[in-house]
Order: sequence, then C-alpha cells, then structure tokens
Amino acid sequence: MAHLNAKEYQRFEDIKHTTGEGMEFWYARELSTVLEYTEWRNFNKVIGKAMLACKNSGFAVSDHFVDVNKMVELGSGSQRKVKDYMLSRYACYLIMQNGDPRKEVIALGQTYFAIQTRRQEIADAFNQLDEDNKRLVIRGEVKSWNTLLADAAHRAGITEQEEYAEFQNAGYMGLYGGLRVADIHARKGLSPEQKILDHMGSVELAANLFRITQTEEIMTREQPQGLDQASSIHHTVGKEVRKTIARVGGTMPEDLPTPEKSISQVEREQLKRLKKDRKKLMLDE
Repeated sequence: MAHLNAKEYQRFEDIKHTTGEGMEFWYARELSTVLEYTEWRNFNKVIGKAMLACKNSGFAVSDHFVDVNKMVELGSGSQRKVKDYMLSRYACYLIMQNGDPRKEVIALGQTYFAIQTRRQEIADAFNQLDEDNKRLVIRGEVKSWNTLLADAAHRAGITEQEEYAEFQNAGYMGLYGGLRVADIHARKGLSPEQKILDHMGSVELAANLFRITQTEEIMTREQPQGLDQASSIHHTVGKEVRKTIARVGGTMPEDLPTPEKSISQVEREQLKRLKKDRKKLMLDE
C-alpha cells in the first residue's frame, strides 16, 4: 500500500478530514475542486448517480452522503449558505466510478479510493480475529518485511552475520528503551535459540512491524552505506515508534505480557484442527 504515499494521490489526502470518533470523510465541494469540476451543478449530477449506485448496492445513502450546510464568502464580503455533503470513503469511490472517465484525475481517484476501501475491509476482517489469529497474521507480515529489511541492509554493505546482529540490535534498542535482543530474551524468559518475535502478542508484533517497514522504506530511499549509517537509521526509527507509543498513552513493548503459547504452538494447533476438520469432511462425503 505504499503507493498511497505517491505525490499524485496526495491531493486526496490533503482534503481528508476526520470526525471526533476517528472516521475519515471528504467534503463534496472540496472533492469537486480536486476533480476539476468548475460547475457545482455538473458535479452534483455525479453525486446523484453515486447515491443511486449506493442505494442499489443495499446501503443507506444517508450513512455515506451526509447533508451539511456551509457558509461561503462572497465577493462583497457577505456570506451565503450553500449545500455540501460529508462523503464516506465508499461514497467517494462511487463518485469516482460515476465521474468523467476522460479525466486523468478521476482514474487516480478510482485507484486511491479502491485501495482505501480495500484497506478498511481488511482492517474490519482483522479486527474480528481472536488474539492468536491476529498474531499469526502479523507474524507473517513481519517475516516478509524482515526479508526486505535484510535486503536493504545487504545493499548498505552489511554482509556478515555479526554486523547484521548489531544492526538488528540498534532497532530493538530504539524501540525497547535501550534493551538489546539478549535483554529482551531475558525479560521474556526465553532461551537464546527461541525467537523473540514468536513470543510476542499482537500489539507488540504490530509495533515491531511498524519499526521494520519504516526502516526499510527510509533505507531504500536514503541508501546508507556501512553499519554505522544503517544502524543509526534503525535506532532512530525504533526510538520514534517508542515516542509515538508514549504520546498516545500505549504500553511500552518491554512491559507487554508474553503470550503463553509461541507462534509455532499456535500454528501446530491450527494445523491439527484443520486436519481434523478435513477428516470430518471426507466422512461426510
């Protein structure tokens, strides 16, 4: 999803608003300007088509297209009340589908809001998982991104295992307030051969995933050379993630509880359950 950081999508990010409950929305009049509609009546026709599509999809139009009145400044200095809409992400997506396809910005909008909508669907599905399944999902992401981070470290000239261990320690020390990998092992009561990532809950895994993804992105962009430069980036990112946790009132990763089961145990239980269910299915057939 890194594509959403691209400059061409920034125009949609710039006009995004958030309610007090954390819900994202866009104002129709601001969106019309971004989509290069000079006449509100023309854009209002597109909104009408999007509302119909929303209704035909089985959703309540009022949940996605909220009527609001705004005061606008006139040339004389006086104000006039105009109609506007607070649009949900889905409403914006439907507007893009019903906009002028000849406009390049409409095509960009279709991609942007399709990705945003899919993100929310994934988030909603993830939130319905129990803790063990959340751990499995995030651990899988961590494995994939750690591979990319290892590639970035290799491009920086870190080719020896000892150097890579120091590079990894730098990131952990930033995130865990100075604790090295061995220290985290000790706090969790793990043996040296056990992987600390396999003994983290979903919240702790998510903090480390953020550390890893951001470090990989910065290293890819800045192309550091040598252990010192790469480790400095990793440590700084870990430290910034820690600051963010503190700022929002979260629990520091070293203070989070260690799950009773390792990821490997959870995976074995899942596989055992799947095999058992398969046998039942075969018997049913």
